[in-house]
Amino acid sequence: MAEPPPTPDRTLALDRLARAAYRLSAADARLRGRATRTPGALSLTHARALRTLAEQGPLTISQLAAGTETTGAATTQLVNGLVTAGYVTRTRQPEDKRSVLVALTNAGRARHDQRQQALADALHTDLGDYDETALDRAAEVLQRLSAVYDRL
Repeated sequence: MAEPPPTPDRTLALDRLARAAYRLSAADARLRGRATRTPGALSLTHARALRTLAEQGPLTISQLAAGTETTGAATTQLVNGLVTAGYVTRTRQPEDKRSVLVALTNAGRARHDQRQQALADALHTDLGDYDETALDRAAEVLQRLSAVYDRL
């Protein structure tokens, strides 16, 4: 893809995008803080784990780590919190005693469904004035920002 020339307006627009991305990151940090202080609150990482398990079924820690794009160690801590909350179970696999299988509980599935509905409602309400093309472009920008962040 050809790169547009660096005009002052383009430079300002990219700066606005970078600032918006920082605000999104700060909002995620606030959400993580609430998740550590408020029973039942879910961070984006918690919600991603529940969604991955809801979509893919029971997974090993390494599979869940891949699905949530986190490390094995971080996923182990994440699972510990989800077990404590009653949202997942952790069982040893008979064929490999070193590996555990993580699965949603009924409470975990209900919490995931509730979170997904709340997210869908909020997105519909707050982004209802954007058409599908604009939303697809926004998703593309966020995907590219993810790749930029991975390179920093």
